[in-house]
Formats: sequence, C-alpha cells, structure tokens
Amino acid sequence: MIPVTYWLIQSMGVCQDLAIKIAFGTSLLVILPTAISGSWRHNKEKAVRWKIALVLGSCALVGAIVGATLAAHLPGEMLAKGFGGFVLAIALWMGLGMLPRFKKQGAELQENLGLAAACGFPIGMVTGLTGLGGGVLIVSVLVLALNFPMDVAVGTSVAAIILASLGGIAGYVVNGLGVPGLPPHSLGYINIPVWLCLAATSIPLAQLGARAAHALPAKQLKYIFIAFMVYAGLEMIGASSWIQGL
Repeated sequence: MIPVTYWLIQSMGVCQDLAIKIAFGTSLLVILPTAISGSWRHNKEKAVRWKIALVLGSCALVGAIVGATLAAHLPGEMLAKGFGGFVLAIALWMGLGMLPRFKKQGAELQENLGLAAACGFPIGMVTGLTGLGGGVLIVSVLVLALNFPMDVAVGTSVAAIILASLGGIAGYVVNGLGVPGLPPHSLGYINIPVWLCLAATSIPLAQLGARAAHALPAKQLKYIFIAFMVYAGLEMIGASSWIQGL
C-alpha cells in the first residue's frame, strides 16, 4: 500500500520529501480500521491472545510516536530508500523461510509479558519510521520467542497493530501540522481523500483476508507476496532507473 500511495501522491505534483511522509502517515490511518476489522475476525477464530497484544501494542504505540517524529525530520529520499531496503530485506527473509526453520518444535506457547513489552518499543519505532504496521516483526517475535502457532501469532499481531498504528498516526499528524506544500484536505502528513479511497476497499477486504489466512495454503500466496515486495523495494530505492541507465 505504501509504494502505491507514494507513487500516487507524487503523480499529484507533490515533492518527494512530502510524498513519502504522507504515504507513511496515510497508510497508518488505513491500517487502523483495517486492523480493527481483521482483529474482530481473528478473535472469532479464537486466534488472539489479548494480554500479549495489549502489552506489546502499548509499548509499540510509544515507539511509533518516537519513530514518526524522527521520520518527520529526515530527508524524503533517505526515507524512501530506507523503506525500499527494509522491504527487500523482509522479502529475502521470507524467501529463505526463516520462521519455520527456527521455530521450536514441540515447545509450549509462552505468554511472557516482559519480553512482549521489551520487543514492543523497537517494533513501534520501525512502525513510525516506515509507515508499516509491524506485523512481520510482531509475528516473528511471537513465533520465535514465544512459540506461538502461526495462526495465533497472526491474529495477535493484528490486534497489537491497532495500538502501534495509533502511535504512528499521532506522530505524523502532530509533526505535519502547518507544514507548507501539503496537498489539499491534509491533516498533518495524512491526506484524507487518499485515506478514504484506500480504507473503503481495505476494511471489508480485511474480512476476506482473515478468512483466507485460516483456509488457504500459504505457500503459493507467500511467493506472490514476495515477488511484489521485491518489485516495490527495487522501485523505492531507484533500482529500475539504474538498470535503464546501463
């Protein structure tokens, strides 16, 4: 969603520095109702551990405010390239299948609130700096450190993202107030018309996505997702222009 939003806002004549920050802030506002919708579905599937979600999410909320504040003061080109590199790293990590390789087989699920709190703040920082909900990182912590089954890790992650996205939203709104050059109908670094268009489709589709997570084989979907992440990451770091120049 972030690369598409970023390219769309740039096509409206907004400079790169503002476009990437608006893409981050607007994406987080889309994530909020989407995460609420998805959590409701995952909760019906009994796949949310609320204590972990609330503790981890609360710490992530604070970290996201700090991360968004830092991002608001960084150059747009640095944020775009950093985001692209981060996405490529996640795609590589997923492609190597690191989660199943290191999952502790046969160990019991642990609800370690202290560990969840310790991991929440840095995950929130990443949320604020990249505009991502942090789901990949939260799922990784829950699976690798607490031995959550994948379906419960995904459901709990979606619930924690509600709080993480709130922190990022607050950071991008406050730090974007009064900034010159923002497109019309912007609240800080959040553009309301773009948000409405994205939210109108993503909220209902979150229900379908949550059902699919419990019903469809993940392997084929994972590779499609990785392919898109590689493409988006290369575009964000400007690799396509380098290739064309060769």
